[in-house]
Amino acid sequence: MIDQAANIRQGEEPDQPKLEAYLRQHLPGFSSLEAIRQFPGGYSNLTYLLQTNQGEYVLRRPPFGANIKSAHDMAREYRVLSALDGIYEKIPHPVLYCADESVIGAPFYIMERVRGVILRGSSYQGAGLEPDLMRAVSEAAVDNLAALHRIDIEASGLISIGKPEGYVGRQVEGWIKRYYKAETDTVQSMNELAEWMRANQPAEGPAGLIHNDYKYDNLVLQEGQLSHILAVLDWEMATVGDPLMDLGTSLAYWTEPAEARMMPLAAANLTWLPGNLTRAEVVERYAAQSGREIKDPLFYYVYGAFKIGVIIQQIYARYRKGHTQDERFANLIEGVRFFGQLGRRALEKGRISGLF
Repeated sequence: MIDQAANIRQGEEPDQPKLEAYLRQHLPGFSSLEAIRQFPGGYSNLTYLLQTNQGEYVLRRPPFGANIKSAHDMAREYRVLSALDGIYEKIPHPVLYCADESVIGAPFYIMERVRGVILRGSSYQGAGLEPDLMRAVSEAAVDNLAALHRIDIEASGLISIGKPEGYVGRQVEGWIKRYYKAETDTVQSMNELAEWMRANQPAEGPAGLIHNDYKYDNLVLQEGQLSHILAVLDWEMATVGDPLMDLGTSLAYWTEPAEARMMPLAAANLTWLPGNLTRAEVVERYAAQSGREIKDPLFYYVYGAFKIGVIIQQIYARYRKGHTQDERFANLIEGVRFFGQLGRRALEKGRISGLF
């Protein structure tokens, strides 16, 4: 069940000779790059496995055709990992950052490889994910999110990566702006969610570290003890602000059984398997673990659903413009419609669980 790399997708191959030459100059002890493979999961930044004379490393770079610099800032992601190194143990150790785009065509960074299990889509169906185990995994995921939000952003220096004041309003307006900039089709439910969020913003709570993409396939779990989290991956959108906005994103990714049957994209997050907490139970456990009062979970869930819809729309827009040939992206507009529908159903029913 260890997460494995595969053959590199056509058109996404790094320049191996240039990369090898760069690493000989900048990575102590490095002499040879024996092979490069690609981790197949994810729709955003590209992740490669480097097999070297020193063992295995992981390389991260932005996707081809992306010009959303704030969402694909390798220097920022490397800086966050470096600030967390020694403060929060559940991260891959950062090794090297390269700003020189002439090496592989984009900035990139290298980190250690953390070998473990990543729960991805249908790959692990029937692989012993019994209800008691999934209950424990889901509880560990929620507890770890609360732990992330307790990190002292002042003492760690992480306060420098964002501006907590006014975070909620900036996020609402920022994601609405990104949506309309990337819009390819009229999705009425997304328009409705945008207007509702503008009119229903809650007061901000105390600031904390926000991961911004916290879900099962960004967690490396220990083989044989999946309820033990070894590392949290993909810190590309990490910032500081109201952690309940982070909770909202995770809630929107937290697929329930009826939704998994409707949308394969949503089913990729295995929170729908028997034994997992429901979204309502996630909120209850998070509140207990974090000590934060959650007066309005509906707003945070709707925000999360809209935000995921925007991320999918941005990826789909890149595909439509021909910036990527990855056929996984061809029908992503249905994902935009689905997450818009989820947000609208939550508003109609006045709850975040049992929407279908």
